[in-house]
Amino acid sequence: IKVTISYGIPMCKLEFLGKDSVFNGGQIFSHSLPTHKASLYTVWCCLADVDSAMADQPSPQQAVGSNTASLDPKALFKNLHTREFVGHKKKVCSSCVHSVAWNCTGKKLASGSVDQTARIWHIEPHGHSKAKDMELKGHADSVDQLCWDPKHADLLATASGDRTVRLWDARTGKCAQQVELSGENINITFKPDGAHIAVGNRDDELTIIDVRKFKAIHKRKFNYEVNEIAWNTTGELFFLTTGNGTVEVLAYPSLQNLQTLVAHTAGCYCIAIDPTGRYFAVGSADALVSLWDLSEMLCVRTFTKLEWPVRTISFNHDGQYIASASEDLFIDIAEVESGRSVYQIPCRAAMNSVEWNPKYNLLAFAGDDKNKYQADEGAFRVFGFEMP
Repeated sequence: IKVTISYGIPMCKLEFLGKDSVFNGGQIFSHSLPTHKASLYTVWCCLADVDSAMADQPSPQQAVGSNTASLDPKALFKNLHTREFVGHKKKVCSSCVHSVAWNCTGKKLASGSVDQTARIWHIEPHGHSKAKDMELKGHADSVDQLCWDPKHADLLATASGDRTVRLWDARTGKCAQQVELSGENINITFKPDGAHIAVGNRDDELTIIDVRKFKAIHKRKFNYEVNEIAWNTTGELFFLTTGNGTVEVLAYPSLQNLQTLVAHTAGCYCIAIDPTGRYFAVGSADALVSLWDLSEMLCVRTFTKLEWPVRTISFNHDGQYIASASEDLFIDIAEVESGRSVYQIPCRAAMNSVEWNPKYNLLAFAGDDKNKYQADEGAFRVFGFEMP
């Protein structure tokens, strides 16, 4: 039941999928207010007085016609299995996988590692054959993040601490383009139309690269800590998460500041955009994930299952679920619309990257896993297979 409260006024609006009724009272049992100063807050309540009214109402999942609407989420996930993919070099110093990303068809997955390589894996979502992989060599430092061209299934961009950004052809394994920038690159993302790439470095500098020419067309240095970056689904807005606990909303391509959202009480580490374009989510050092309405720029709810700083988050392909991970030894999967945690994937170390497949409920994840000799495993895993 979604309840909107206006600064303590004891009259609340109860929303049943578009049907409104007004009531007094109600007991809040799970509630975490956002830290920004908005006139309205959205919370979730349990009201004994309206149980009978709710019985006749369709669930949000049924209303949107999801192909999994009739399944209980816990039943949906509990019989699924995880597979491990090993390929990066096992070293005592470090070979952990920092980043995983699916291409636009959901058939290829790329992994970037401290061993200075990226790898491309051909993964059949419903098959059981051994995955084939291809090593991409050329970087002289850690491959900290990578992303696929959203319009081209065989173009992969990698960002490295060696100051370069490289564009790879997944069909040949060759570097097609590269550009050297001014700092150690740690973040990279494609514009939704595939025309531009945004890169962030350790010096809080943002660079925009024209993909066709593969040259930097804009640079901007920020005087605060910039963590993760993202475009909205239309490419008209650009988001920065900061060490100040804020999310900076910029117009694109001008990069003029439109709004500063005071999102968390500690630094904001990561951001994910709902593929349906309704929401974006922010993970913070305060161990919370906040969900924001993109059209109104208001926080609608928070996810509170994790106890350590949130390192990585991802929406699934239809925007129904969100995965979040930290140093907790599990990955939380929650329903976006209800905020309810529905499943936890056990893991053995802090997570660096989680990403849902763009077509299927397959979740790739990678962390700081060690073997019995305390060497990095150089592996990542994918959850969601129907057979082990």
